[in-house]
Amino acid sequence: MVARNSLAIRTSRKLARRRVAAGDRLSINSNLIIIAVTCLISIIAFNNRGLVQQLILWPPALSRDRQYYRLLSYGLLHADPTHLLFNMITLYSFGNLMDALYTHFLGPLGFVMFYAGGLIASILPTYLRNRDNPHYRSLGASGAVSAVLFASILLQPWSTLLVFIIPVPAIVFAVAYVAYTFYMDRRGTDNINHGAHLWGALYGVVFTIIMEPRIAGLFLSSLTHPKLAPL
Repeated sequence: MVARNSLAIRTSRKLARRRVAAGDRLSINSNLIIIAVTCLISIIAFNNRGLVQQLILWPPALSRDRQYYRLLSYGLLHADPTHLLFNMITLYSFGNLMDALYTHFLGPLGFVMFYAGGLIASILPTYLRNRDNPHYRSLGASGAVSAVLFASILLQPWSTLLVFIIPVPAIVFAVAYVAYTFYMDRRGTDNINHGAHLWGALYGVVFTIIMEPRIAGLFLSSLTHPKLAPL
């Protein structure tokens, strides 16, 4: 069981390395194009209020005007350059490996499907809770990025993450992140949609296990055999 699981993960890594070496544009671009398009739209929107109003998640636009595209388009916007930079660096750091995995199991658009699903799954609970609130608005790709990050942690729980330049085991970061995010979501004292981060992380784990159930066995086996390694 573990050998098969490891084979699946090693296969995805080999695919990622081959694509980078061979310049396989289709596979590389599924992650990099998302980053490029998100950066482009976000940067334009920083100085274009009209574009923000067209793309942001605003409940009345869905319930009244049926502009369901906003369940995806809100992820193309960010509050400021720091918000954008943090999300895109994280997506770049973990997206290529996950792109290779989803492409291996789901085909060339596997990662795009996963990412789009992360945007929807992470914001849907918040939208349903605020569907009658005309004052609510949400933007940012953090939910989908959390999905990518936590799916990666599912594959490599003892890999090392750099958190503010401090090396931290991925599984330790995951537990601390979930605890902190849950606490902040309960407090509700800032303008950050912490709930979207939680739902995105959950979606990333559940989607990946449903796609390939044996990955759950690899995760559990890896937890009992700690091995710290850089991503």
